[in-house]
Amino acid sequence: MNLEPSITELRDLLRGFSGNSGGAPDGGSVRLGALGNPAELRPLAEELISRGWLRRGEGDDAYTLTEDGKLALAGPLDVTLYTRPGCHLCDEAKTQIAPLLRRAGARLREVNIDADEVLRERYNVDVPVLFLAARKVAKHRVDLEQFQRQLADAVRGGRV
Repeated sequence: MNLEPSITELRDLLRGFSGNSGGAPDGGSVRLGALGNPAELRPLAEELISRGWLRRGEGDDAYTLTEDGKLALAGPLDVTLYTRPGCHLCDEAKTQIAPLLRRAGARLREVNIDADEVLRERYNVDVPVLFLAARKVAKHRVDLEQFQRQLADAVRGGRV
């Protein structure tokens, strides 16, 4: 008998920490008791922490979804743009991809890296950074033809 949690079990619990399943839409902590039996969920939460998808929140059995956890939940047409205020390349990328996103029916989530110490360290000199689903597809400048092909593949249900 396999005691390792399945990726489905992990993603199901992870969804509980997102705003889509009654979790904390503002990135606040969620207690395991709000999602089910804490004793049963704790090993899954610890596995999610080891993957970098959750971090411990304040208080007993409280956890918070990380940015990597949000990417792990991203659908094929979820686009994440890591940016910062005053970044002219970021503004340019957002303007350039907007019509492609509209045509594909994709959703844009813009994230200010300066609001998160981990993201600032990770992407400080690389913004803008663009993800399609959980895959990084561009940094600094967006190759619009390539991004359009990637979006089209995602619309068709192909690999990103």
